Amino acid sequence: MKRNSLSSFSVSLWLLLTAVMPQAVESAKGKYAHMLFNELFEDYSNALRPVEDTDKVLNVTLQITLSQIKDMDERNQILSAYLWIRQSWYDAYLKWDKDKYDGLDSIRIPSNLVWRPDIVLYNKADDDFSEPVNTNVVLRYDGKITWDAPAITKSSCVVDVSYFPFDSQQCNLTFGSWTYNGNQVDIINSLDSGDLSDFVEDVEWEIHGMPAVKNVITYGCCSEPYPDVTFTVILKRKSSFYIFNLLLPCILISFLAPLGFYLPADSGEKVSLGITVLLALTVFQLMVAEIMPPSENVPLIGKYYIATMTMITASTALTIIIMNLHHCGSEAKPVPQWARVIILDYMSKIFFVYDVGENCTSPKREKEEQHKLEGDNGYQRRHKEVRSHFSNRNHDCDLKEKFNGNLDKSYGVHGENVRETVNCCSCYKTLIKNIEYIANCVRDHKANRAKGIEWKKVAKVMDRFFMWIFFIMVFFMSVLIIGKAA
Repeated sequence: MKRNSLSSFSVSLWLLLTAVMPQAVESAKGKYAHMLFNELFEDYSNALRPVEDTDKVLNVTLQITLSQIKDMDERNQILSAYLWIRQSWYDAYLKWDKDKYDGLDSIRIPSNLVWRPDIVLYNKADDDFSEPVNTNVVLRYDGKITWDAPAITKSSCVVDVSYFPFDSQQCNLTFGSWTYNGNQVDIINSLDSGDLSDFVEDVEWEIHGMPAVKNVITYGCCSEPYPDVTFTVILKRKSSFYIFNLLLPCILISFLAPLGFYLPADSGEKVSLGITVLLALTVFQLMVAEIMPPSENVPLIGKYYIATMTMITASTALTIIIMNLHHCGSEAKPVPQWARVIILDYMSKIFFVYDVGENCTSPKREKEEQHKLEGDNGYQRRHKEVRSHFSNRNHDCDLKEKFNGNLDKSYGVHGENVRETVNCCSCYKTLIKNIEYIANCVRDHKANRAKGIEWKKVAKVMDRFFMWIFFIMVFFMSVLIIGKAA
C-alpha cells in the first residue's frame, strides 16, 4: 500500500511540473525579453547607418519571392505583381550575449524602431508613394536583422506585341538604394533568381523564370557607384482565349469572302456579302486596337486582319467588275477572240463551268444540242424552200407580165386578166419582203442573245477563277500566321 501511494504521488508531481514549467520558462523569457529590449534601445538611434566604422560598407542581402501576377496592362505597359521582399543585414549596435538572458537568441520588434535600408523599386509606375508595410523584424543576438514585407508593386514594362497573341514578355524589377551609394550600402543577391516556389498560377500568363542580375552603375551626377539588383520576369501568354475569341472567328469569316464569287450574279447579294464581312473584320480590328498600346509595332493578328480586309476589299471590287460583265446586253461588243479562246475554251473546262442551264451531271446535254442543231437546220431548210418557192413564183409572175404585155400589144385583148396577174405578183413580192424582214429580226435577236450568253459565261468563269484564287490566299495566310507564331 505504501509503495502504491508513493508511485501515485510521484506521477502527480511529475504532471504538475510538466504543466507549470513551460509557463515558468515563458514568463522567464518574457522577463528577459523586456530587459533586453530596454537595454538595447536605451541609447539606440535608427536615423544613422549602424556601422562602427563610417568607412565600412554595410551589406544588405535581398531576396524576392513572386507570389502572383495581378495584372498585365499592355496598353499602359504596367505590370502589377504581388511580391514578398526579404532584406537582411547586420546592425553593429544591436548585439547581446544570449547566455546573460537565459539563452534568448532572437526577438521580434516593429521595423520602425531599427534602421532600415531605403531600397526601393526604381521602375515603379504607381501613383501611390506610401511607405512600406510596417511589419516586424526578427533581431538575432549576433545583430542580424531580417525584414520580410509583402508588397503589391506596379512597375513599368516595355511590352512588345509584335506576335500577339503568341507573344512573350520580359519585365524588369530593379531594386536599389535611393540615397546610399555603393561605398555605403551594397546589395547582395541571396539567390541567382527570384523565388517561384509559392507562385500562384495565372489564367493568362505562364512564368518561365525570374533571373537576377546585379548591376553597378555610375550616374552622370555622381562619381560614386550605385549598385542595384534587376529581376527579369519572363512571361509567356496563354493564347487559347485569344485563339477562340479573336483569331478563329476571323479565319472563319475570311473563308466566307471567296464564297461571294460563288453566289449567282442575279441574286443581288454578292456585294452585300463582301461589305458585311468587311464590317465584321473591322469590329475585330477595333477590339484588338483597344487592347494594344499605340506603338509602331503592329501585332501579328492585326497584320492578319489588315491583310484579310485588303483581300475582301479587292474581292468586292472584282465582284462589281464581274457583275458589269454579266449584265452586258445586246449593245455590248462581242467577246474578243483571245477571251473566247482562253476563257471560254480552256478556263471553262478547267473550272467546270458550263452554259446556262447545263451542268456536269446532265446526260442528255449532247442529245439536246443535236436536236437543237437539227431543229435549226430544219428551220433553215424550210426557210430556203419558202424563199425558193416565192422566188419561183416571182419569176413566173415576171414571165406572165412579159407574156401578157406582148399579147396586149399584139392583140389588144385580155386587159383585165393582165391587171389581175400584176396585182397578184405584187402581193407575192410584198409577202417575201415581210418574211425576209421577220427572219432578219429573229436572226439578229438570236445573235444578240448569244452575245449576252457569252458574256455571262465569261463572268461565271471569272467568278470561279477568283474564288479559288482567294481560297488559296486565305489558306496560305492562315498557315503563315500559325507558322510565325510557332
